Amino acid sequence: MGGSCYRLVTTALSEPSRPFSSPLFAPLRGWLDVLPSRPDHQALSLLAERHPVFSRRGQRIRFVPPRADGRSYEDRIWQTGEVETRPDNWHDFFNGLVWLTFPQTKAAINAAHVAATPGAGSARGSTRDALTHFDECGIVVLASHPDLLDLLRGFHWKTLFVDRRSDVLASMRFIVFGHATYQALLAPFPGLTGKAVLYPVDARCLHLSATALPAVLDTRLAADLAAGAYSRPRDFQPLPLLGIPGVVPDNECAVYYDDRRQFRPGRMRTGNRRQSG
Repeated sequence: MGGSCYRLVTTALSEPSRPFSSPLFAPLRGWLDVLPSRPDHQALSLLAERHPVFSRRGQRIRFVPPRADGRSYEDRIWQTGEVETRPDNWHDFFNGLVWLTFPQTKAAINAAHVAATPGAGSARGSTRDALTHFDECGIVVLASHPDLLDLLRGFHWKTLFVDRRSDVLASMRFIVFGHATYQALLAPFPGLTGKAVLYPVDARCLHLSATALPAVLDTRLAADLAAGAYSRPRDFQPLPLLGIPGVVPDNECAVYYDDRRQFRPGRMRTGNRRQSG
């Protein structure tokens, strides 16, 4: 990477004519390629009919307009399979696509929310906060060289993304889960941060197809979430998404990673270590 370019991103980075151009849209690419380039509730519902997915209670997932009957969002999904989805709304549209892409994980999150819902007058609790953090902003980071994950855990952004850039490109994958993150990627901005789960994996996993890889991760994530592996928001690793190679052109310049607004130092973490799969 050259050291002679000093331009930093200071405004939102968007390409209105190519709303899904970021490589981080890869897990949803198969759906997005056959959908209109705007939120379309009818098209989303049709996909759900053709590719049915289910809650952990066995209810078929359906995307319905918001109801005014007082039932909570998560309880409605658990009891009826109905996911309240606002029309013409990117946030809810991407939520639906994540349900179709990672159905086991979404179902596990819903079941865990219901199980952790306190009684009337009780505090919400850290478990539900953690579930919401990952549901909205989650990303899975895979690496066939665990030392790359150690650099990420240690907030060594420049060492990871500059000095080890070729290793990152060859030996890591970044799979977005959170539907709020997908919405933000329509107009990415400096400081956009994901809540990461880190998995060391066999190198063969990195070369799975665009449909096979999310399916493998879906099974693993669902099992971890159902087992209560992430019970606090701090259990997730912060990851500045615009630092991932290929996400924005500016990060081709080494000086980009000197921007402390995005690439902040942090304390070492001892959690979020998973065994090789």
